[in-house]
Amino acid sequence: MKELKERILKEGKNLGSGILKVDSFVNHQVDPMLMDACGREFARRFAHLGATKILTAEISGIAPALTTAIHLGLPVVYARKHKPITMPDQVYLTLAPSHTKGRMVELIVSPEYMANDEKILIIDDFLASGATILGLVRLAEASGSRVVGIGALIEKIFEGGRAALEPLGVPVESLACITKMEDGKIEFRE
Repeated sequence: MKELKERILKEGKNLGSGILKVDSFVNHQVDPMLMDACGREFARRFAHLGATKILTAEISGIAPALTTAIHLGLPVVYARKHKPITMPDQVYLTLAPSHTKGRMVELIVSPEYMANDEKILIIDDFLASGATILGLVRLAEASGSRVVGIGALIEKIFEGGRAALEPLGVPVESLACITKMEDGKIEFRE
């Protein structure tokens, strides 16, 4: 998606070690107009799947998931990283490595909001190694639901996440695919 790629080139910062800082428009401060455009594009690409719910991870996946949900008319469930006291004792929980935090994080969903036989569309900010998205897949499967598609704002192709998701046999769509991040530069697949 041209608008997202231009924004990454203008404001994104290659911090080295595969870390791309997009805090000024996705991860800390959110550009609602850009996220709306991204959500509209995801909705266009995934409308045919018949998803019944969108699943994402707290916190950076919420903006693109929400705007996608608006355009598809679906609810959003986000996997929390800490269990609040309002959540029931029995939850769906998995662990996933966080590249930016440098440690494992919990992903927790209440069974109240993800029931049997949902058709889940996963939308997240990044597809890198695929570990977080695979954690979301495990949560969906634990609930008796099935994943019908996966979308990421930004894919770092060189980290192999797409290959990790291929066995799922579902469509995987990324709006900006980065092929290389070296010497402070960012290069996209055309």
